[in-house]
Amino acid sequence: MSQAYKVKLSTFEGPLDLLLHLVNQYEIDIYDIPMAELADQYLEYIHTMQTLELNIASEYLVMAATLIALKSQMLLPKQEIDPELDTYEEDPREELLIRLIEYRKYKEAAKVLSEKEKDQNQTFTRTPKNFGKEEKKPIIIEGEASVYDMLDALKHMFERKQWSRPLETKVEKQDIPIEQRMEEVLYLVRHANEGILFDNLFPYPSRSHIVITFMALLQLMKQNEVVCRQEDNFTHLYIYPFS
Repeated sequence: MSQAYKVKLSTFEGPLDLLLHLVNQYEIDIYDIPMAELADQYLEYIHTMQTLELNIASEYLVMAATLIALKSQMLLPKQEIDPELDTYEEDPREELLIRLIEYRKYKEAAKVLSEKEKDQNQTFTRTPKNFGKEEKKPIIIEGEASVYDMLDALKHMFERKQWSRPLETKVEKQDIPIEQRMEEVLYLVRHANEGILFDNLFPYPSRSHIVITFMALLQLMKQNEVVCRQEDNFTHLYIYPFS
């Protein structure tokens, strides 16, 4: 029965994107990566994906195996190097470090190009609008929270609600079309005065309900219907209507 809810999401950009997210989130020095901490955090994200029965791309699992291997190498005692010999002990993290730096370089370049595109799109004019009676809305930054922030929020929600895993209830299973769930989420967001807490979109410990809600939220973000904000690392996520 659970096989029906295995899905693949194109929102994930790849294992290097997840690693860079972790480096930024935990303020890790990219030139001196603590492999044990990084590997543990990466595996927690993989575990959350597996809990939701998301179809994880093989490249994520390959990276997980690479991180575990690097973590093991870093835990081994270092061999003493004779100072009289002109030898160089290669850092096992070096190859991963080079890949991460190159990925960050391209990601930052893509961000600059995206911002220039947005600025260019603002050159079009529109008809005058009356702002006299418009209600004050919170300042929202588009795309401020990533899909990995949302996965992290799910993981902490499971812990807060003491859900060791999202179990199916004994109630007769009802399939919820993603379009219907999108309408429900959008209604809740639009009728929340100051945004809706991410946790409040997941009231039931049902795997199917959690996955469909998660997908509906991602689709709404993709369509610029809602935005997800996080004031700072490790704080609660809130969903706002796109303005």
